[in-house]
Formats: sequence, structure tokens, C-alpha cells
Amino acid sequence: MPLIKGILSRESDVRVFDGPEVQDLKLQSPPFTQTACVSIIVDGNSWSTEVRRTGQPHLHHLGDQTMGRSGIITFKGNPMTLEGDDVAIGTAAPEFTVHYADAGIQALSLSDLAGKPSIISVVPSLDTPVCAIQTKKFNEEIAGLGDKINAITVSRDLPFAQARFCGAEGVTMRTASDYQSHQFGTAFGVTIEELKLLTRAVFVLDSEGKVAYKEIVPEVTEEPDYAAAMAALRMLT
Repeated sequence: MPLIKGILSRESDVRVFDGPEVQDLKLQSPPFTQTACVSIIVDGNSWSTEVRRTGQPHLHHLGDQTMGRSGIITFKGNPMTLEGDDVAIGTAAPEFTVHYADAGIQALSLSDLAGKPSIISVVPSLDTPVCAIQTKKFNEEIAGLGDKINAITVSRDLPFAQARFCGAEGVTMRTASDYQSHQFGTAFGVTIEELKLLTRAVFVLDSEGKVAYKEIVPEVTEEPDYAAAMAALRMLT
């Protein structure tokens, strides 16, 4: 059996356990009077655990997952948690697939961006004022770069809603949705755990798909640094 470490939490009651084998796991206090649900990590994999009155764990594998990251963003002043791993500048961008509306639902993946510098503008929802401003601003900024770059706005709005927004606002920048698998949000570490929306962020990738620039906007309701993002993009063209 692998080494198991984790945190058992039920309401305000928290227990920490650490044992070399599943059979050795014991609660460090009297057993709960009802079933408690636990998430633990086993060799990088996430498991769901039920601990009953007897204190005996029953494990159910949930697949590879990552722990949340706190202290990075706030939403209207309230601290939020980001799901997924941080994407470091200089590293290869993670694989992802998002979807957009164009004669049906089409897929767009990291491989579709190969060969050109790319800017990925991430917003919670186009149906909000700041997200609309951000999308229209980048749409204006990239106009002079033509086909030298790829430019995408990613949110979890439905692709059809994104298409309606672009038509109404005259936005030609590609919009794509992370609504199906939430893979993009997890891969880039930009899913707000409490809201299940994407946080406000900007990524610039070089022509080989490496991250050249990123900004995770500290307060979700505020706009990103357009000048810094565009400067990073122009340096790659």
C-alpha cells in the first residue's frame, strides 16, 4: 500500500492523518457520530473516503486531481480558491480543448495555436460589464497584428451565447468555451473553486506554445494590465 496523507474535515472539525498503509489509518479523536466525507491524496491521485462511526476508511478513486491554491485572488474583496496547478512562465502551456460555435460546435486545442504567438484572455462571463470591456479592449488592441497572432477569449459561457455577444458587439476575436470538461480551467489553474467560473487572467504563448507572459488579476472584478500583455505579445511578432 502507498503512503497516505490527508485531512479529514467535517464542518469546523478537522483531523490530520498520516499512515504508511490504508489499514493503519485511525481517527485521532473519538469517531464521528455520522458519516464524514474525506478527500485524500495517494501518490498524486485523489480519493474519496467515507469514515463511519468505526473510524474505518472506505476508499473510492476519483482520478488525478490537484489541491486548491488560496491567497491569490479575491472576488469583491472575498478570498477565493483556485483549482489546478500554477502555470509557470517559460514552461510549455498545458494541453486543453475548448469549444466554439461556428456551423455547430467546433473544438479548439493547443495544437491549433502552434506556429504563431498567441494571447489567451480569460474571463468569468461575457455577460458582465468588466468581462465585456476586457474582450472588446483586446479585440481592438490585436486588430493591427492581423494574422501574425492567434487571439482567444475563454470563458464558461455557452458557445452560442459567446457568438451572440460577438455579433452584438462587433468582436472578431475568437471566443471559446470551457463549458464541457472544464479542462482549460484546471490545466491553467484558473477555475474559481467556490464559483466554478474562470478567474480573470491573461496568458501569452510563443509560437512553440511556451508561456511567455501571464497575469492572474488579483481582484476578479478589476481589469487586467492590457499594456503589459500587449507588449509581451508584440515582442514575439
